[in-house]
Amino acid sequence: MNTAFRALHFTAAIALAAGLGACATTPVEPVESAAAPAASEDEQVAALLSKMSLERKVAQLIQPQINSFTAQDMERYRFGSYLNGGNGGPYGDEFASAGEWLRLADEMYDASVKPLPNGEPAIPTMWGTDAVHGHTNVTGATIFPHNVGLGATHDPDLVRRIGAATAAEIEATGIDWNFSPTVAVAQDDRWGRAYESYSEDPQLVAELGAALVEGLQGAPGTDDYLGDRRVIATAKHFFGDGGTAQGIDTGDVHGDIEELKKIHAVPYPVAIDAGVQAVMASFNSINGKKMHGNEALLTGVLRDEMGFDGLVVGDWNGHGQVKGCTVTDCAQALKAGLDIYMVPDDWKPLLENLVAQVEDGTIPMATLDRAVARILKVKLRAGIIGPDAKRPSERGVGGQLDIVGSPEHRALAREAVAKSQVILKNNGVLPLKPGARFLVAGSAADSIQQAAGGWTLTWQGGSELTNDYFPGATSIYKGIADEVAAAGGNVILSKDGDLPRGVVDAAIVVFGEQPYAEFYGDRKNLAFSDEEGLALIRKLKKANIPVVAVFLSGRPMWVNRELNAADAFVASWLPGGEGAGVSDILFGKREASGRLSFSWPVECNGKPVNGPEGALFKRGYGLATGQTGGPDVLSEECGFLSDAPSNAWYENGRLSQGVTASAGGKALPDLRGEAAGITARGIDRLRQEDAREVTFEPGSSLTITGDGSKGGDFVIDYSVAASPTAPVTVKVGDKVLDVTADLAVAGGKDWRQMILTESCIAGGNAITITSQGPLKFSISGIARVDLPEGTDCSF
Repeated sequence: MNTAFRALHFTAAIALAAGLGACATTPVEPVESAAAPAASEDEQVAALLSKMSLERKVAQLIQPQINSFTAQDMERYRFGSYLNGGNGGPYGDEFASAGEWLRLADEMYDASVKPLPNGEPAIPTMWGTDAVHGHTNVTGATIFPHNVGLGATHDPDLVRRIGAATAAEIEATGIDWNFSPTVAVAQDDRWGRAYESYSEDPQLVAELGAALVEGLQGAPGTDDYLGDRRVIATAKHFFGDGGTAQGIDTGDVHGDIEELKKIHAVPYPVAIDAGVQAVMASFNSINGKKMHGNEALLTGVLRDEMGFDGLVVGDWNGHGQVKGCTVTDCAQALKAGLDIYMVPDDWKPLLENLVAQVEDGTIPMATLDRAVARILKVKLRAGIIGPDAKRPSERGVGGQLDIVGSPEHRALAREAVAKSQVILKNNGVLPLKPGARFLVAGSAADSIQQAAGGWTLTWQGGSELTNDYFPGATSIYKGIADEVAAAGGNVILSKDGDLPRGVVDAAIVVFGEQPYAEFYGDRKNLAFSDEEGLALIRKLKKANIPVVAVFLSGRPMWVNRELNAADAFVASWLPGGEGAGVSDILFGKREASGRLSFSWPVECNGKPVNGPEGALFKRGYGLATGQTGGPDVLSEECGFLSDAPSNAWYENGRLSQGVTASAGGKALPDLRGEAAGITARGIDRLRQEDAREVTFEPGSSLTITGDGSKGGDFVIDYSVAASPTAPVTVKVGDKVLDVTADLAVAGGKDWRQMILTESCIAGGNAITITSQGPLKFSISGIARVDLPEGTDCSF
């Protein structure tokens, strides 16, 4: 099926694309002529461009989401590509069957290739999806471990096989393009996407990222490249996504470009050599300049320096964050080197504006043609345009839905789970003997959704997803129960750790982070404060039962208390849907080969650890099957824990006694009312009117003052309705901070925390927020907390 290197005769190039509209299910063969020279890829693209209208060219740049357009819209506008968002599914059903995904793919394809007037070629569309750990938007698909776990395998061949399995499941459902792999080199594990990174080591990220690209696309130069059971891969997010200050998603990356490239650019040349056909621009800024508008990097580095010749796609409305742009108006991004605008909902005004900007000369026609040419080349290479082009259900393994979640793929996922487990501590209890009697405890033990994490059926994952949503998958408890039953043993599931009658030989406690995806997973520190697992371990140890702790997380975290309490401790990461792989390691059925690809913190100081300094366990650490070891007794002091001393200034909709709010010298009792350009009203966050929305008129200030007895660092829970349009400052004591850029990152998103410590403020007993432009700033809590020395300010 590979047409990347099968030359078409130049005289057939236009007829080929136009013919797809007349007969979408029948390949159009090139005209054979011994006298005619074979048309090169560039000649084919030029022939297509010469016959395309301006509107059709611009439509190739537009990528809407399936929830915002119809097949009739596709027929009218002929979008070059489209996507399903993290919470999007066919016909409005995010839990639709695999067959429904395929049906929509055919419907959109057919609409895109209907004949156009005047001989204009009908260019087939293509569908992109975020299959970041398997084809996990689709019910019943195989759920592989997230990248943080795959990094612990240090096994490129395994990752390559996972890529191939994922590609086959994607193609079976009619989809052409995967927005994966993430090749971020996470440098701050507080980042909510840290689990999408293979490692803090750029070389390991490069090796595993390239392996996934080859698994998805096949090896360049072979007949298998972009052939059957293969899809287009995307290296993302270019570049620096894993290096934002304090791990803030979509934030800024500071530093000398050449030094930053030594970390964050390393995976890209390797992915390019592996033949990757798409690169996704990152949300973050580099030294204050948003990547979607950064010509020096998108064009100068990625294309001119690294030699990338595929397409560059934007991230979700990322172009709208470029200075001077909106979601519907951003010529700057195209000029900088973006080829496809990911514009989920506002596609029509963006398309109309781009057409107008080409017509008035704002965008040169050569710039437009350059972007369209790149898109067409990728479609040619992938066989979406070509002599073998067919409807999604008729190409490769399209329509072979038994591939989705097949036994072979689930066996591969189980292998990956086992190889990703890292034993951090073992005092001799591991491996367990399956013929004994076991207690399995913890709310996560029988929860596939918690083991799978974010980007699983829904964007953020979540507790609403019961095991019934995952047909064919196996929870960690079920994997253990099957293993023990086969050996004649017995397992009791007790989420709250209540002891059964009779002897229990050992207990397994499964606990950890709840699912999350980007932004919502950002943390201010790495202290694991949920005490469910700790309480269970201590309860069972008090009953003199050996305890194995299985920790689910998207990153290394400070878990000194749990490490001290447990007899054995396993970093399980986010293993996905084959919990039997965890059981394989606990019972010694497979050799424990997982080794850390990230450093593990020993101190609870909120600081990232990316190297041996300050690490409890260095990168590469992990115990083998039967090997004993682990840390000595660890310090359990941590100023970030939930029981840390806290002096609330404002909580549950009320100011604490002795704390006042004012504007222009006029009091705002309980932070409510109007004064000097400030309007504060009650809003609901978790309960009725437990928060305040503060509206600032230009030049107005809000001051909140304590009574002098409530000292410490400031922790403010806040949200902003939209990015500020003018400077915003925060003053404490005699220090004034410009927080405009920080609030711009938070604009229009959910609640987050502002932490103000001695590193950026002076001593003082009042905080004043001033906005030079209109602003809506909501507050749900203000506290003064004694945080560990050296804690950074963050927003």
